[in-house]
Amino acid sequence: MSKEMSEMLKYIGMRGLLQNWEQYLKMAEKENLSAVKLLKYIVDEEYKLKKENSRKMRIRRATIPEKFIIETYPFERQPNLNRKKVSNLYDSFDYMSKPQNIIWMGPTGSGKTGLATSFLMQALNRGHTGRFITFPELIETLYKSRGDHTDGRMIKLFSTYDCLLIDELGYVETEPVQAGLFFTLMSKRYKKKSTLITTNLGFSEWDTFLKNGPLTAALIDRFTENSHVINMRKCISLRSKAEES
Repeated sequence: MSKEMSEMLKYIGMRGLLQNWEQYLKMAEKENLSAVKLLKYIVDEEYKLKKENSRKMRIRRATIPEKFIIETYPFERQPNLNRKKVSNLYDSFDYMSKPQNIIWMGPTGSGKTGLATSFLMQALNRGHTGRFITFPELIETLYKSRGDHTDGRMIKLFSTYDCLLIDELGYVETEPVQAGLFFTLMSKRYKKKSTLITTNLGFSEWDTFLKNGPLTAALIDRFTENSHVINMRKCISLRSKAEES
């Protein structure tokens, strides 16, 4: 391949053709491919490469700490978890196509984050945008944005993700401004985008960290209307004693 051709392929973003130029020529000669068939093959390969790179980019941008998949979740160790309900939600993909929210409620170490992450991973793999963030990090990010007057832009950013996973809801108490910003974000996503939440608190305990009765009631009303709740309150910890200490 000439240097000029190489530069042109780089410029138009055909990295697959650039990397496999000689291989394609040999294949075309060996299999006696027509120009049309060779061109179609190259386009197909470029398309698959583009899709795969986009998928990897979405996963990188989602900032997922551990990329769990549902196939590795140890359902057999959690007999009190409704495996059929979880599997049906996952397989139907309704949480994205509707869209709907899913809330995992259960004790620390029971695998809530792993399951929620697997749902987020599925959404990313199937072409949707997404983000993983802990509740403490989210409210701190929103609070800081209020200080530099970028809260509107930050709320817009988090409201545009097709699938937003908020981990560890309720692990920290919120200030009134933080609770208000969180409520605004959830209102923006209401019935428009899918929100995945993990928490060790039941709905009746949400006021303990939001510290605003009317706001809490309104938030719960929105969640319960358009959400699936996965009850893991009777599930055991999957962590070893060393991990928990």
